[in-house]
Amino acid sequence: MPGDRVMAMRVLLIEDNDELSVNVSEYLETRGVVVDTAGDGLTGLHLAVTEPFDAIVLDLGLPGVDGLDVCRRLRQDGGVQIPVLMLTARDTLDQKLAGFDAGADDYLVKPFALKELEARLLALVRRSLPRAGRGTVLTTGDLTFDVGRLEVRRAGRPVQLTPIGLRLLERLMRASGQVVSRRELEEAIWGDDPPDSDALRAHVHLLRAAIDKPFATPLLHTLHGIGYRLEAGHGVSS
Repeated sequence: MPGDRVMAMRVLLIEDNDELSVNVSEYLETRGVVVDTAGDGLTGLHLAVTEPFDAIVLDLGLPGVDGLDVCRRLRQDGGVQIPVLMLTARDTLDQKLAGFDAGADDYLVKPFALKELEARLLALVRRSLPRAGRGTVLTTGDLTFDVGRLEVRRAGRPVQLTPIGLRLLERLMRASGQVVSRRELEEAIWGDDPPDSDALRAHVHLLRAAIDKPFATPLLHTLHGIGYRLEAGHGVSS
């Protein structure tokens, strides 16, 4: 999107590296983004729950209260559901799983290009905008998803999912019984700019842990090298 300005939005940047914070803020402000900054987790938490933001850029390695704890508190204690883009210097599957499990929507590994940061923020904010026709209850076996209320239940028990987990589940449930390719799922979550292949694997791992592991019968089935299918009583779930 060279030459274009991003949609008007307000972003909270929680980053303790002053040089990086200044570089990100100055770049985004030239693109029409209003940027508020915090240099530590506690200040960031306070701003996130008291001020209206369209997205949060959150560094993982914060002093005191680290990024994982900040994200977890925002989701679980503060009820903050706005998109969170996590910044990390560690590019491992376990680290990504931890970030997504804490409630992050996307991540960038340092060092990163400012244009990529902008693109990911724009995609996250666009996907978080309300959509028409969401008053639907999807059902697969004993799993239900009230899309309007963002409530998931299996066998009557509530299931807690991250924002991306909800989008992933919605795509799979709308195609219930059919195979959804990895590429289709990546496009549903990240559009035309997916991160590396570990990201989808991490989110599928978390989704399976939430909707299948506590129950006797698996619903989420893997077709290796092809994709995934949500269906009661069929397929391979490894």
